[in-house]
Amino acid sequence: MKIACYIRNSTVSDTVKTVLSRANHETSHFDNEAALLRSVRRSRFDLILIDMGAEPRDDNSILSWLNLRTGDNTPVIILSPLRSPELAALTLNSGADDFVNRPFEAVELVARINALLRRCAPLQARRSISFAGYTLDRDSASCTFQDQAIELTPREFSMAWLFFSSPGIYISRETIGAVIWSADSEVAGRTIEQHVYKLRKKLQVGEEKVVMIRTAYSQGYRLELCTPE
Repeated sequence: MKIACYIRNSTVSDTVKTVLSRANHETSHFDNEAALLRSVRRSRFDLILIDMGAEPRDDNSILSWLNLRTGDNTPVIILSPLRSPELAALTLNSGADDFVNRPFEAVELVARINALLRRCAPLQARRSISFAGYTLDRDSASCTFQDQAIELTPREFSMAWLFFSSPGIYISRETIGAVIWSADSEVAGRTIEQHVYKLRKKLQVGEEKVVMIRTAYSQGYRLELCTPE
C-alpha cells in the first residue's frame, strides 16, 4: 500500500518510515503542507498520515483541505503528541478518519492502518497473505511455502496469520493471548511459547530457513526475514 506521510518531526518521521516499511507499506514523505496537498491531487495514495505537533491555527491548510475536499475518499490518520479531546474532535469532525496519540505502539499503528484500509475497501478485504514464498489463505485456513503444504492446527494458523499480517513488528504476549484465545483469557506465557516453538519448526521447510520468529522478552515476538549467509 502507498502511504503519504507529512511529519515535520524527523525522529517521528524515521520511526513511522521504519514501522511502515516493516509492514510492507510504501511511504512517501513530505516536508511541507503544500507539497503534500499538491502530490495527493496528482498521485494516488491508499492512505494519508499527518502529524500535528501543535494546536492548529484557524487558517490551518490541512484542516481547510479536510473540510473542503470532495470526490476523494482516501483515508486520513492524524498523529499528535497532544492528548487533547478537543483536537481529536476537531480533526475528526473536519474529515479525518482516525486520531492516534504518539508515542504509539508500532503494532497498534499498523493494526489501525490495516483496519482503516479494510473499512475503506470492503470488497477487497484481505483473505490471503503472500510473503517471502509463503501463502496463507484465510478461507481454507491453509498455509503453503512455494506451493508445498504446511500442516497447521487452527491456533497455529491464527498465530501465523497474526505474524504474517505484520512482519517486522513485535507483537506482545498479551495481544497474542487475546487474539488467539479470547479477550478475557489469561494464557500462560509458557503456553504461548510452546505454540511459537511449534510454529517455528513448521515454517522451516526442509533445510531452507526463510523466515524466523524472533523473541524479545520485553516486547514479544516478531516475524523476520532470515539474512542469507
